[in-house]
Amino acid sequence: GSIMKLNAMKFGLASSISASILWLICSVLVMIMPGMIISMSGDMVHMELNDMSWQLSVFGVTVGMVGWFVMAGAMGWMLATIYNRLDS
Repeated sequence: GSIMKLNAMKFGLASSISASILWLICSVLVMIMPGMIISMSGDMVHMELNDMSWQLSVFGVTVGMVGWFVMAGAMGWMLATIYNRLDS
């Protein structure tokens, strides 16, 4: 076939690193603009979240980042693996 093959492990790692960076940026935005970010989050999921509050701690941010790192890595690996097999 003519499709370029992706290195599934590297793509998964790139996905993990990207998700971690986005998680940290989001966490910083929540710290400095909590009201605006909760409003925008509600808009993104079609819900009214303004009556809720953020629970932000170093532990929580770290655990959340680990979760996103693992899930994004697995998803990136799966996407690259499926992409590579589509041309087999």
